[in-house]
Amino acid sequence: MESLWVCDLGVLPYAEALALQERARDARQADEIPDTLLLLEHEPVYTRGRRSTPAELPLGEAFYAARGIEIVDVDRGGRVTYHGPGQLVGYPIMRIGDIIGYLRTMERAIVAALAGEGIAAQGGGERPTGVWAGGAKIASIGVHVSRRVTTHGFAVNAENDLEPFGWIVPCGLEGVTITSIARETGRVRNIDGFRARTAEEFAAAFERRGVAVTPERLTQTWPWRPVDRLV
Repeated sequence: MESLWVCDLGVLPYAEALALQERARDARQADEIPDTLLLLEHEPVYTRGRRSTPAELPLGEAFYAARGIEIVDVDRGGRVTYHGPGQLVGYPIMRIGDIIGYLRTMERAIVAALAGEGIAAQGGGERPTGVWAGGAKIASIGVHVSRRVTTHGFAVNAENDLEPFGWIVPCGLEGVTITSIARETGRVRNIDGFRARTAEEFAAAFERRGVAVTPERLTQTWPWRPVDRLV
């Protein structure tokens, strides 16, 4: 069984995590590292995918800046979404074939991880890509593929503040309800257990053997000063 490196990065500014993804992608394309899952949380940020429109941030950039939320344009698919502390973000850096199969497998992994929290969730199916708990969206997915290697990935609302979703049109879906593990279960708990469960279910869904690695081991094949502080 092939290995899947799993690297826990803690809380990172978005720009730093994006640069790390891109360098890891280059390393994966060169076969310097195996398929890798980066797990982390972000400081408050809205990211706009390739299909985003200005109307999805209706309150204006000054409103968001005053609340400490930066706005970043990215090359992933999908529309605008929010990331913040307490939300589990996963960036798989993987060599893939079928993009639709990849997205569906990622949805199944998240559904399985949520089941471990007592939440009956479903993949997009006839609905937009992502994971849904009842009629509410609990996880978003958006990816980019370059030379068959992925960047970006998924974000699962665990115990993060949901109010910033109300200030945008999340995922370009007017009137959508956004939910979280904390809201669905009524429990606020440490995110570490859910992070570990998600890594396990992700590896199982892709038929990989999960191997925990440090940021130091991940970046040992290339110079990377910004993540030196993580190790």
